[in-house]
Amino acid sequence: MKLGSKEPRLERDINLFEATIYGIGLILGAGIYALIGEVYGTTGPASWIAFLVAAGIALMTGLSYAELASTFPKSAAEFTYVKEAFPTRKAFHFTVGWVLIISGFLSTATVAIGFGGYFIGLMGGGMGQISIIIVAIMLIILLTFVNFIGIEESAKLNIVFTFIEAAGVIFIIIIGFMHFNPSVNLFEVADTTIPVAFAVLTSTSLIFFAYIGFEDIANIAEETEKPTKTIPRALMLSIVVTTILYVLLAIAISSVNAGALEGSINPFATIVDELLGIGSGMAGLIIGIIALFATANTVLIMLIVGSRMLYGMSKAGALPKIFSKVHKRTKTPWVAIIFTTLVSIGFSFISLAGEEQDIEIVARASVFSVLLIFFIINVTLLYLRKSQPELERPFKVKPNIKGLPIFPLIGAITCFMLLFTFADIGSLDYYIILIFQLIVIGIGLGFYLLQKLYKHFRKKDELSF
Repeated sequence: MKLGSKEPRLERDINLFEATIYGIGLILGAGIYALIGEVYGTTGPASWIAFLVAAGIALMTGLSYAELASTFPKSAAEFTYVKEAFPTRKAFHFTVGWVLIISGFLSTATVAIGFGGYFIGLMGGGMGQISIIIVAIMLIILLTFVNFIGIEESAKLNIVFTFIEAAGVIFIIIIGFMHFNPSVNLFEVADTTIPVAFAVLTSTSLIFFAYIGFEDIANIAEETEKPTKTIPRALMLSIVVTTILYVLLAIAISSVNAGALEGSINPFATIVDELLGIGSGMAGLIIGIIALFATANTVLIMLIVGSRMLYGMSKAGALPKIFSKVHKRTKTPWVAIIFTTLVSIGFSFISLAGEEQDIEIVARASVFSVLLIFFIINVTLLYLRKSQPELERPFKVKPNIKGLPIFPLIGAITCFMLLFTFADIGSLDYYIILIFQLIVIGIGLGFYLLQKLYKHFRKKDELSF
């Protein structure tokens, strides 16, 4: 490199509106389209309460992310926060970043396979798993191109996709209120033999998964205008907006028969069919098309997040330097983008190895990773408040008791408790997921040690030279 030359950097093109839509798109995603049937089947008309409780739990962790993002506005957010809190525990913060990267690759592949399934279904089905994988790979490649040409272009496409997927939820809300039965008791659960509080808490742990995604806003901090203010506001706004939509949705469908939704593979289509009586075929077509945009949007955002995690960790020296390369013209981390694409495509072939249930286990393993990281992030904030009280915090969580923020403390406790709800404790699935997580962590630590040895011997060779 010539003296005085500079490496290209990421550009700050994302404003508050775009960052908020980014978060809303991730939270809405494809989750609510699949979850609403199981939630309503358990909780019935009182589902709106469960959505509020889940939103409260998400908000606790969201506040921790908001404070940390305002204090350390960098890519590879979680890795950065833990690194700043525990600077000497290099293996620990590397493992946090590693777990999130692998979880992101798996989630990207799983959602892309979901897109392939919806697409093949709309085409008439019967084409086999290979066809679904081909469609998934084509989607990943297409969205990788969008990711590569610029964050502003990605943000604009995300806005379009998010409005379409939100339109699906709003459509259900409108027709639901048009056919609303005022005699419905909104404090009654589907199974009257179960106490309301128990049914609500049972559904809350499931609904919480529909809120996961807001945390990824923090990973675009280096491409956001005024990140110390924009990121915290976008985090809070995205949770509030989606909560309003979720609660209105739960109330709007309170006239629908819970039994019809409980076992439905396409609950939104069932709701449309129940309320309008237009036939499951037409309802399935409408919701299927919207689901394509929802899943595609999730894949787009996760490709962005994965590449920025690699970029941020590489820039911090935790991963090979090549991942921090930024393209001169597009100002995007092009090597990290290509690597994210290749690994996500590789993981998409997992669906050939087993049944649909096996893919679900992979998805649950990703959720377990996120919950574990949420717990760590809340604890990190609590630790930083005590160890570095002098830090400048543009956004600071309140209230506090003796300097200890209450909401992050509650967030840490609830996320820890939710770690025991992602599968039946003692079941085979539970142990498979735990073993999978241990393998991921083991591989990450092995890679960390190899890097450390490589740097050690390289430095030794340079000194001897």
